[in-house]
Amino acid sequence: MLTQPRAFGLGALALLALCAASVLTGAGRVAPDQVIAYVLGARGDGHLRMVVETVRLPRTLAALAVGAALGVSGMLLQAVTRNPLAETGLLGVNAGAALGVVTGIVTAGAQTGGAYLTWALGGALLTTGIVLLIGARMSPLKLVLAGAALSATLAGITTAVLVADPVTFDQYRLWILGSLAGIPMERVLSIAPAIAAGLLMAAFAARPLAALALGDDLAVALGHRPGRTRAWVTLTVTLLSAAAVAVAGPIGFLGLLAGHVSRTARGIGPRIVLSGLAGAVVLLAADVLARLIMRPYEAPVSLLIAVLGAPVLIAVARSHAITAHAVTSHAITAHAVTARAVTAHAVASHAITSGTGGPILRRIRTRARPRRTILLRAGPCSVLVPVRPALAAALLAALLAAAVTIAITAGQSGMTAGQALQALFGTGEGGHVLLLREIRLPRIVAGAVAGAALGLSGCLTQTLAGNRLATPDLLGINQGAVIAIMLAGALSASGTLFAHWWIGPAGALAAAVAVFAVSGGIGSQGHRFIVTGLALTTLAGALTQSLLAWRGLSSATAVHAWSVGSLTGRGYPVALPVAAGLAVLLPAALVLGRRLAVLRFDEDVSAGLGAAPRPTRLLALALAVVLAGLAVGVAGPVAFVALAAPVIAARLAGPARLPLLGAPLTGAALVVIADTVGRVAADGAEIPAGVVTSILGGPFLLWTLLSDRRS
Repeated sequence: MLTQPRAFGLGALALLALCAASVLTGAGRVAPDQVIAYVLGARGDGHLRMVVETVRLPRTLAALAVGAALGVSGMLLQAVTRNPLAETGLLGVNAGAALGVVTGIVTAGAQTGGAYLTWALGGALLTTGIVLLIGARMSPLKLVLAGAALSATLAGITTAVLVADPVTFDQYRLWILGSLAGIPMERVLSIAPAIAAGLLMAAFAARPLAALALGDDLAVALGHRPGRTRAWVTLTVTLLSAAAVAVAGPIGFLGLLAGHVSRTARGIGPRIVLSGLAGAVVLLAADVLARLIMRPYEAPVSLLIAVLGAPVLIAVARSHAITAHAVTSHAITAHAVTARAVTAHAVASHAITSGTGGPILRRIRTRARPRRTILLRAGPCSVLVPVRPALAAALLAALLAAAVTIAITAGQSGMTAGQALQALFGTGEGGHVLLLREIRLPRIVAGAVAGAALGLSGCLTQTLAGNRLATPDLLGINQGAVIAIMLAGALSASGTLFAHWWIGPAGALAAAVAVFAVSGGIGSQGHRFIVTGLALTTLAGALTQSLLAWRGLSSATAVHAWSVGSLTGRGYPVALPVAAGLAVLLPAALVLGRRLAVLRFDEDVSAGLGAAPRPTRLLALALAVVLAGLAVGVAGPVAFVALAAPVIAARLAGPARLPLLGAPLTGAALVVIADTVGRVAADGAEIPAGVVTSILGGPFLLWTLLSDRRS
């Protein structure tokens, strides 16, 4: 068994060995014996002095400082929120600090370590305050999902800031990887006092945190003030995470790993020391490995840590305590719903089979048509049309028509609405006709098709998991399609990624299979499924950023816009095949709708009503995956449309029926509106539609988490 002294001893030995390895290894042709001789006092030439003093030594010190800072901040967050999933990367603190740094670079020309720290501190402080404010009202899994919403919104704002500044984007795409390469000693020394102050503040927080772990009432009885303790920890976490981001960029999962390792220690004080030691060891080991596995190039450090951290996140999320916490809040409601369904089914069966059920059976026969429906007849055929869903679908269709009309007439070309309408019918000026018919109209069609596919896909996945948060965005399905298309583009001679839209469903299917296999199924209320997808989404996001860093600036700029969701350059050759696929898949989903509605009950009731739960789920999951892959192939991973479209459509149509028609209409309208806003919001620049939906979708997800018990 790994005792506490043995853990500290092994950690210290590993840290010393990794420090030596970091100084001795690198991409250059400097032999380790030359470095050892130089460190021991021997004279060296200018090249050797530069390699040791300017490159490797600052890099090693930066890894020690950043690793300790992120490790301790992650452990403190876990302690103050009483959430083993809390971590600065997962909760959006790193994203807030990154937004602060990018804002400082763009608006104030920040270049020094001190300037980075100042701007990162402001962004991290704001995000940490929001996390702690909402954390008290959420379960551990919900808090992680709220952090994902914050991260998406902050990342969207960051992308919007970078759209009009290619020079800053060139710096950002390398810095966002969390790399330790090329960090000057000046930056390390300028940040070191802030990290030292943060670690000292963490030490002073040990006793109050230990009392807070017993509960607020006992902490007060022991002479501590819980509010003051949380404020102190907030400042500490903010200072440490901001300093780490200012040095090396945002590095996710490190705090989660260090906090998980520190649980082997007893007491808050030893846990703080062990978490700092573990963070430094993990980051230094990842940095050394990054220099060795792709020599003479380097692998991104954040990608290697994500490979380690994603399984830990899944393992912690699947632990008995977390799963029980997630399931307990829904157990009574689910039992009541199931009991009502079973009772209704039993009464109906008794009415049909028993002799005493005659009056009940007669009442069922005499009221054959449900209330609030309209019976339409055409010869021998008839159909029942529910009034509220039909009105909702008509309203959403009108909204889509209005969005398309505005998209046709809006833009930065100086064309008036009247000229745009004339060009639409081919009676305007030649330039206007060309702009509208060959550029703007195909783009609108592509956006509507992609939005409809995302809306329907989200409706299917939410129904399968019984959870409104189970969408292709959070399950990693969209990112699987992104990785597949980017890899196909990297291996192909085609100049654009649009030519590889067809491989999107294959990547989405591979991601869905991976999430399903790793999570062990959808699980109760879909929580295990969602957290597994979130882990794989984060891992795929790190891989996407790595692929962008290895491209040239012009290519990376175009690919980055598509990787966050953009309709720039889309035309009929991409939109029409996907529209044909949607024309086939939408009727299939409508046919499947009756069985999907029955799946709201448990397995026994669904099987008793003839729904065949397992084949129905597999077929619906296949439809959702293919739809998401097609949408990503057209527009990239436009965030939060698959979440918002079914929720909005269900609010309009009512809870009795699945919005299989309203969700695609809503999704199409949302994407068209987001693309129009992105085209006209910034003068002289274009904001991708996915950035607009990320900025607006994050608050929508937070609202869903805070207001909807089913999430």
